[in-house]
Amino acid sequence: MIETWVEPLGLIEGQAAAAAQAAELALPLAGGPLAFTLVQLIGPDAPALPLPLSEVPEAWQPRVLALTRPLPRFAGLEMPSAGGRPLVMGIINVTPDSFSDGGRGIAESIAAGHAMLAAGADLLDIGGESTRPGSQPVPPEEECRRVLPVIRELAKAATISVDTRNAATMLAALEAGAEIVNDITALRHDPAAARVLARSEASVILMHMLGEDPRTMQQDPRYGDVALEVAQFLADRVAAAERMGLPRDRLAVDPGIGFGKRLPHNLALIERLPLLAGIGCPIVFGASRKRFLGTLSGVEAPAERVPASVAAALAAASRGAALLRVHDVAETVQALAVWRALSGGAEEEEG
Repeated sequence: MIETWVEPLGLIEGQAAAAAQAAELALPLAGGPLAFTLVQLIGPDAPALPLPLSEVPEAWQPRVLALTRPLPRFAGLEMPSAGGRPLVMGIINVTPDSFSDGGRGIAESIAAGHAMLAAGADLLDIGGESTRPGSQPVPPEEECRRVLPVIRELAKAATISVDTRNAATMLAALEAGAEIVNDITALRHDPAAARVLARSEASVILMHMLGEDPRTMQQDPRYGDVALEVAQFLADRVAAAERMGLPRDRLAVDPGIGFGKRLPHNLALIERLPLLAGIGCPIVFGASRKRFLGTLSGVEAPAERVPASVAAALAAASRGAALLRVHDVAETVQALAVWRALSGGAEEEEG
């Protein structure tokens, strides 16, 4: 059963957003820099058509205003509402079998991390278990053997996220210097995970995946309304995490592009990404090099899907994503710099 939701529509940016807000025709989305001019009210007895802000019934206005609240810092990092661009999270897979960049050893992974930081990454996400469709699980002992040396070294230079669903790996990674745990199962896989995280000061990314096993997530995924179902799942997992002792200001949400979704599901989630703003947590977006981008672009090899990946990242940025999880850091950082300048988010430079 879907709860009451307010979906922000008619997103604008730059001078248009500033002018519309000054004229009281728009409100800032999560503190800005984006603004929304319309809302779709979802729930019992809600109007069928989108409404301008001036026509929102009084009973719904608190839910609309909740969409405007600036996001708190996440793992000590400023969110875009503080005046910057979405954060760029570089992906480092210390695995032999990841779909795009598997085969890196420890030394290569450390070097790749430093290269990403030099290219403008704001933080790094390090994982030791492939979670592509059909992948086999990796024991926590092997996962730790792969990621801990990389985390220890790169934590000296950057904010580190560990991509794991195993509590033992979470604990070891946090002790090695990680500050964020990125769990594709949203704390459903390991019963000990929430206890480990509640005792720490770590921030946590809760992701939507259909089911709890990457091996089966792509076996005929079905949804009624994928955007609403994913939003409701993530809202429920945030509430569950709070009950487990994790405050909301340490949580972020990820719609899980490609994790139990077909092409139409992924496209709908990207188009309606602003719906997740109603949860009140930073939105993490990761579509880098994924199969649906190859389908859309006609590019078979994942490593050659860089332009498609950048296009998806910009689409997410223009819909309120706060963190972009990418393989291709330099290209994404360059594209965001141009996007932000064109949307009025950076001062024009001479020349």
